[in-house]
Amino acid sequence: MNERHFSARSITKIALCVALLCVAAYLSFPLPFTLSMVSALTLALGVTAFVLTPRETFVAVAVYILLGLCGLPVLTGGTSGPGKLFGPTGGFILIWLLVYPLVSALKGATPNFRRYALVDIVVGMPLTYVGGLTSLMLWMDVSLGQAMMIAVVPFIPGDLLKCFAASALGVRVNKMLETA
Repeated sequence: MNERHFSARSITKIALCVALLCVAAYLSFPLPFTLSMVSALTLALGVTAFVLTPRETFVAVAVYILLGLCGLPVLTGGTSGPGKLFGPTGGFILIWLLVYPLVSALKGATPNFRRYALVDIVVGMPLTYVGGLTSLMLWMDVSLGQAMMIAVVPFIPGDLLKCFAASALGVRVNKMLETA
């Protein structure tokens, strides 16, 4: 089959990952001292990157973002629209188009918990923070230190746990897909 086209199996995996992202966005709660919400999205993004190829991951994340841009309430906490994507916290979302295909590209050829966790922690988390910090600093006119205290520091422990959970789930799903 031509490498430019997706197979039915590939399209199905992409669609399931988009659905996972949409559901994960609803598993969220606000922190009273920050603009960002704690959500299961970064866990779902990690699983997506570990299960799909980089190209498939890009498509899944792009479809998810486009659904939110079009007004479907699939973004964190059931929100949507251009204001969410191009506002103070939109950088966290938009940077995923670059971050998670990169995580997928660096995951290696065989399922491996340690490698998955390392890539998600060393690449996924910091680059996501860079995107979010950039938009937060531009929109709110705050310093890097202030932005870090608002949108990064409170989230590090939970994000580390989500990286480990995504790695474990990614390994399991890939092993199940190998036997299917």
